[in-house]
Amino acid sequence: MTFDAAAWLESATIDPAVLALRPDYRALLITAEGLLPGPSDELSERLLTDAESAARERFGDRPVEEHPHLAAWREAFRAFGAKPQRTRPSAEALLRRLSAGLPRVDRLTDIYNAISVGHVIPLGGEDLDHYVGAARLVRAEGDETFETTAGGEPVVEHPAPGEVVWRDDTGATCRRWNWRQCTRTRLTHDTTRAMFVLDALGPMDDTALKAAGDQLMEALTEASPGVTIASRLLGGAA
Repeated sequence: MTFDAAAWLESATIDPAVLALRPDYRALLITAEGLLPGPSDELSERLLTDAESAARERFGDRPVEEHPHLAAWREAFRAFGAKPQRTRPSAEALLRRLSAGLPRVDRLTDIYNAISVGHVIPLGGEDLDHYVGAARLVRAEGDETFETTAGGEPVVEHPAPGEVVWRDDTGATCRRWNWRQCTRTRLTHDTTRAMFVLDALGPMDDTALKAAGDQLMEALTEASPGVTIASRLLGGAA
């Protein structure tokens, strides 16, 4: 069955209960088909190295959590009961690793991590071949399954009631808005179809959000010249 990116993106939703927490929230969803996956390579290394250099110049010795966008994300986490000192927004967690160097995971993950750090925006990727149904950002009931690992072994967890999660028809795919992705839909060396989520709050306006999305699409096209890309902005005035 042929994947209809436009229809799939149109089916994605943000629950009003989430927007009640942060009316300024927007999500830029980007789908990509025909990706060339694999281990980290020269292209992903260049993107990460450039992002590291730019971030070090931007922040210097200043605490990364003082950046307006990251400060807003900390407030958003507190709004649904998460403690950002323990479960940090994904972009903050990455930026805190600058001194030791960003992780090198695989070429697709490295690409989106570079964009996340370069634009100070939470950004995640999901394998669409393992995604079931529409993407929905909701406040959890608490019975959703979340597949992860602990001590190197697979485990199933459940989000706390009221926690903000991305989910599909099978369960939660990302907990605490953008804190941790599940193992079921994570990108791998076999991923050829993916969906990327760029999370923005008030301090990042739509122009800056679009710039981050454009750079991600450019990097994906450079990495996979035959890729087909579609996008949709949710939330705000979208």
